[in-house]
Amino acid sequence: MLNKIICGAEGISTVVGRCVAWLTLLMMLLTCLIVVLRYGLGIGSIALQESVLYMHAMVFMLGAAYTFKDDEHVRVDVLYRDFSPRKKAWVNILGGLFFLLPFCAYTAYMSIDYVAASWRVLETSQEPGGLPFIYLLKTLIPIMMALLIIQGIADILKNLGVVFNKQQLTEAQ
Repeated sequence: MLNKIICGAEGISTVVGRCVAWLTLLMMLLTCLIVVLRYGLGIGSIALQESVLYMHAMVFMLGAAYTFKDDEHVRVDVLYRDFSPRKKAWVNILGGLFFLLPFCAYTAYMSIDYVAASWRVLETSQEPGGLPFIYLLKTLIPIMMALLIIQGIADILKNLGVVFNKQQLTEAQ
């Protein structure tokens, strides 16, 4: 049962992460196009520039849970790297319970009014010719928190398995 929950949560993180990873290629191509248009042809486009910014936000915000799942996030591991798998699991469990989940829940809760206000007025870019989708961009905040909560729960469950000798952490952790 717990394995199904873990696999389901990690499946969500993987699908979302792999999908948004393709945005990095699109961002690069679009940035090249912006440079050619601007400096080669003298044509500027605020909407194109903002679209790169939007994609950048999507990569970071929607890819965070995927990065966390693969243990590729930034970690200050002066002590952690020398811990046994069981101690690492305890650090991960306590970090998830006392830092990750409360932070994500608080941020999601606090962002609701902010995002709702943006949706009420269908907030648009303040730049002339900018994209009219600021409200969609702001919606990424609670979505990111939800994805991190789902992945955080899966990580806690996985680490509980290590603590109770049900499975082992990978060598990368």
